[in-house]
Amino acid sequence: MEIATLALVHAVLEERGIRRVAKSSGRPASSVSAALKRFEAAIAVPLVRRERGTLVPTLEAQSRMADLAAANRAIRSLLSLGSAPLSDTTPSISLAALDRFVTVARSGSIRGASKISGTGQPQLTRQISELERDLGYDLLIRSPSGITCTPHGLAVITLAEDLLDIWRRLSRASSDRFRRAAATWRFGAVMPLGPESEIARMLAALTAEWHRARPRQPLFVSSTTADELIAGLKSRRFDVVLLDLETFPSEFEGKLISRTPLALAGQASLLARHGDDIRSLLQSHPIAVPSLKSGLRQQATHFIEATLTDQERNRLTLTEVDSIPVILNLVTDHGYLSVLPESSAARVRNAPAMLRLGSGYMQSLSMAWQKNALSRQVAEEMLMMMTGDRTIRFGPKAE
Repeated sequence: MEIATLALVHAVLEERGIRRVAKSSGRPASSVSAALKRFEAAIAVPLVRRERGTLVPTLEAQSRMADLAAANRAIRSLLSLGSAPLSDTTPSISLAALDRFVTVARSGSIRGASKISGTGQPQLTRQISELERDLGYDLLIRSPSGITCTPHGLAVITLAEDLLDIWRRLSRASSDRFRRAAATWRFGAVMPLGPESEIARMLAALTAEWHRARPRQPLFVSSTTADELIAGLKSRRFDVVLLDLETFPSEFEGKLISRTPLALAGQASLLARHGDDIRSLLQSHPIAVPSLKSGLRQQATHFIEATLTDQERNRLTLTEVDSIPVILNLVTDHGYLSVLPESSAARVRNAPAMLRLGSGYMQSLSMAWQKNALSRQVAEEMLMMMTGDRTIRFGPKAE
């Protein structure tokens, strides 16, 4: 990939037009169009669609705009180091050439860099000279004892490494989504209550069935809060997630897969002592809840707000714990109350007593994934593995 292509693609998405960018950059429109196509092919993601003669960035393009803008700033900084005034035409400098320069600079010699990169010394020397020519300033000071960087060369190391990191993020779609033959699929889920819970059983079934069906494709399963799962889906740390939410950001596709009644859980003696007086019960005992990052906490908050007045809520003792097993221990052994999924809590060893809440309080489980056919297909297969239901089909989400 060349820095000129990165700059042109950023300009096309900003200007929303190839001809406008061609005019401002002094390049033929065909050259700008070819740059956009090269970039799309490299990351295996379409970036624009046409609407009434205007180029409109796709959702995938919008998610990459911050990185493209950062790349453009780094490119302008790279070119501004020279004494010549900045030109509207970005030189055709490859990221590979910048990577080789960083290797040379950090190794302290052409010979050392040659061994690291597997490139012949004459070829590497010529490539660095060509890079200096294209940039318009010297990067290295050569001497019999080795090489050192010029002030410009030192500045270029940081800029080049920034560009290389940005390109790795931009091209992740190609490696993470379309070259999965030997790559890991990453599944994130909300934290299960315990080994007997519905979520734990589903995750175990998924893991076992996945490795039987796809022995060459590793599966990574991680549990955390709903907010962190959504953030992980946005950053592509996760490919598919299981959320304890009924809704999720519109930038993803997803499906509600189950709804479970919630119950107020506590020691049997506590619930019996207060009978139907829920307000007195809540005010008399500490309540253990997950943090606000959890969908379960949101439901608990709705229940408390609907049951108690503002003044009563101010007197509550709420303890935030982002570990369901710890919350269960607090409930069963230390006199705490909590709001938990009734069916899952009933399955755990030494299950607490439970008082079912109203029909409006449910734990919803939804699966969410990136808006593309491959992610949809994999999410569909994962849910089949978790539930054993081979009739599941996710159609494309209606726009």
